[in-house]
Amino acid sequence: MKGYDLDLLRYLQVLVEEESVSLAARRLKVSEPAMSRHLAKLRIAFADPILVQSGRSMSASVFAKGILASVQDLVRTADGLRETRALANLAHLKPSFTIRANDLIVAVLAVPLLLALRKECPQCEVIWAPELDAAASDPLRDGGIDLYIGATELMKPEIRRQTILRDRMRGLIRKNHPILAHPITPESMVQYDYISVSRRGRAQGPIDWVLRNQYGLTRSIVMVVPNYHCMIENMKTTDFVLPLPGLVIDHISSKALGLTAFDFPFSLPNIEAFQAWHPRRDTDPVHRWLRETLFKVAHQTFGSSAP
Repeated sequence: MKGYDLDLLRYLQVLVEEESVSLAARRLKVSEPAMSRHLAKLRIAFADPILVQSGRSMSASVFAKGILASVQDLVRTADGLRETRALANLAHLKPSFTIRANDLIVAVLAVPLLLALRKECPQCEVIWAPELDAAASDPLRDGGIDLYIGATELMKPEIRRQTILRDRMRGLIRKNHPILAHPITPESMVQYDYISVSRRGRAQGPIDWVLRNQYGLTRSIVMVVPNYHCMIENMKTTDFVLPLPGLVIDHISSKALGLTAFDFPFSLPNIEAFQAWHPRRDTDPVHRWLRETLFKVAHQTFGSSAP
């Protein structure tokens, strides 16, 4: 290909997607001067500015936006040619995967996923990064994490996602809790104090919206904690109610801890957790193997809750 090659097309793809020399350089792990030189080559090869100044930032030219989809397809197809060799060599690779998820997901999936991955790739490593308040799109885009697992809607539109779990909230209480003496109703629910789990410190959620809007009731939330681990063992000595996703309740030793669970007497929105990744990883064979393995493990772990 006179004037450009596959590597230069890869630089073109990232420059147009990021609309920034510095962000493109960071993503491809090259210096900004080197990325500027690649942009200059692209401008000569295509007789187009590719990126144009727009105030304090840059924007892709009309021409560059028009060819982006074709360039993406070419690069992905070329990358896909490596797949057979890469997967055949899994036993000798030493990949390190960084996955961001909250503690609920880590507690349930971390060990089964690692065991499944190491069956085919014995030297792989998994790093679980803590979930933060900031959108997960940025570290997915700049390569800071390989996968995000969660339910946030704070995602950029280009981010790929695949649902791995549909769940619902239930109430965790001590065995012989007085709420169990009679059929549980919205009215009996609000007679007891609640503990909410929120890493953002939010006390109320869908349970409160249903109680207020459908029944005109308000529950008492006496404490908000950032994760559920610190509360579970303490529940057996109180009459508090701890709402948790079913996946957590199903994976703790309720009987041994003197605990039980109940279903809320009304419908709540499903919790949908998904794995998310940046589209540039679509045809990366090792990354796709990671995603497929995680999806299988989720099905095996969550059973009927998996999509």
